[in-house]
Amino acid sequence: MNFWESFTEEKKAGIRRAIEVAEMETSGEIRVHIEEHCKKNLFDRAVDIFTHLEMHKTRERNGVLFYVAVGDHKFVVIGDAGINAVVPEDFWNQIRSVVLDHFRQEKITEGLMEGIRMAGEQLSDHFPRRADDVNELTNEISYGDKE
Repeated sequence: MNFWESFTEEKKAGIRRAIEVAEMETSGEIRVHIEEHCKKNLFDRAVDIFTHLEMHKTRERNGVLFYVAVGDHKFVVIGDAGINAVVPEDFWNQIRSVVLDHFRQEKITEGLMEGIRMAGEQLSDHFPRRADDVNELTNEISYGDKE
């Protein structure tokens, strides 16, 4: 069974729920994008997806993208200018390390959910939810090619 077949509706719902929970305490926005292969530099591809999903258009520039290329076993998490300006210098690497530890155990969903939780904590510290906050971006997982 390949990854796409094992990525059940229950697992997808778990990731969406993790995003919803994280965003309950912040104006920040979190997205997850999954595709089979990354055909260019990992970070450059994540930036392309970030732009394509219009994550740079949030009011406080506090979007966070979790990008996974499952067939290549690659992962990166990136944040927009607003969140990058306030998190500790090694924060994204800390998330990456935790998520990749889960991936090595073939616990992709759990790794993403833990990384989302970690990002949500930082977002809520620096960008607490406001009374006029709206969900600027969908919580749905986006997908690239499935080969």
